[in-house]
Amino acid sequence: MKNLFKIFIVVFTFLLSENQSNEEGVNMNKKEPKVVGIGGIFFKSENPQEIKKWYEDNLGILTDQYGVMFKTRNIDNPEEVNYLQWSPFNKDTEYFNPSKKEFMINYRVQNIEEFVKKLKEKGITILDEVTEYEGIGKFIHILDPEGNKIELWEEPKIKEK
Repeated sequence: MKNLFKIFIVVFTFLLSENQSNEEGVNMNKKEPKVVGIGGIFFKSENPQEIKKWYEDNLGILTDQYGVMFKTRNIDNPEEVNYLQWSPFNKDTEYFNPSKKEFMINYRVQNIEEFVKKLKEKGITILDEVTEYEGIGKFIHILDPEGNKIELWEEPKIKEK
């Protein structure tokens, strides 16, 4: 489980470092705490290597060892590049625990600390604490009412020039 998370972090580090050199930063602390997009789609697979090959051969999705990172633009700020990580995980992964589901969605959020406070006030199940990884951002995991594990991710703040 920890190894898969480390792999995810390495991929984000590489791609975000490319983004940081070309994009203006946004001070998310001044924004309303909420979800602003999807950061990743993760699903369990009997054989992640074979399924990535199938997607490549049949749908043209070129993957690396982790999956693929799709780039998008923020419609309200076209200079801002966003990413969506698509990754098949081994069926035996524990990374989705305690959920018994075959998938997990990562949502991009802004002002994650305030967002978590709101979720706690509403009685939402919070699985861990906000954890920050330099150059990657902040993460926390929650459960929805059906037991689906959700990963919340706030992109790292880009230092203003």
